[in-house]
Amino acid sequence: MALLRCDFFSEALSLSTSMTVLLPQQTSTQIGMEGRTPDGPPPVLYLLHGLSDDDTIWMRRTSIERYAAPLGLAVVMPQVHRSFYADQVYGGRYWTFLSEELPELVSSLFRVSERREDTFVAGLSMGGYGAFKWALRQPERFAAAANLSGAVDITGLRTGRERPEDPRMFERIFGDDGVTGTPDDLYRLIDRADPAAVPSLYVCCGTEDVLIDDNRAFVDACAAAGIPVTSRFGAGAHDWTYWDTQIQDVLAWLPIRTG
Repeated sequence: MALLRCDFFSEALSLSTSMTVLLPQQTSTQIGMEGRTPDGPPPVLYLLHGLSDDDTIWMRRTSIERYAAPLGLAVVMPQVHRSFYADQVYGGRYWTFLSEELPELVSSLFRVSERREDTFVAGLSMGGYGAFKWALRQPERFAAAANLSGAVDITGLRTGRERPEDPRMFERIFGDDGVTGTPDDLYRLIDRADPAAVPSLYVCCGTEDVLIDDNRAFVDACAAAGIPVTSRFGAGAHDWTYWDTQIQDVLAWLPIRTG
């Protein structure tokens, strides 16, 4: 595969930022890995990072390149800092960047498919929340979305866990009133969603993860709303050993075309 670290200017954020991109490359003599390219523009996975990370983290902590190469899949990993993929009350317009500007930039800079059936989103922790928020707010864009150990209950996180390294984080991002009942609330989004229009959803979380109960509750809420979800709950913690394994299962689950 071709690996690019793309530095560019974001109009939505009014600053220079980065994304890491993997593009399919046909190879047959590369030792230990065989790449392929599909007919036409390749399908694309937007792969989102967690709270303490950046756009390079999936490359540094997993073998995502090796897993994606035989699939002919492009992978786009944007940088959003500690934003929860939101238009912050006191900060940058990261939701606008993610949902409007980034896909347009990707389409203008790289040869990737723009078809819904070829477009997927996934993420871990904060990125799992971002992936589901994007898929539920713009279901016409994605065929499938995956949440790995996602921060699916922002209200619960805000009220139940202190963050001494960033004590005003949720107020900075979401304001004093919080997210309940807003377009940043995943529970509001599933309550208002048309089950027939929602992309295929995948949830996984380790049973030793502090977020396990939140993820189980979210799957139950989806079931109550008539939204089917593929769920995987098994041994694992909130760490890269778990996510490196689970991203392989996510890629196997995605409806990636083979032609």
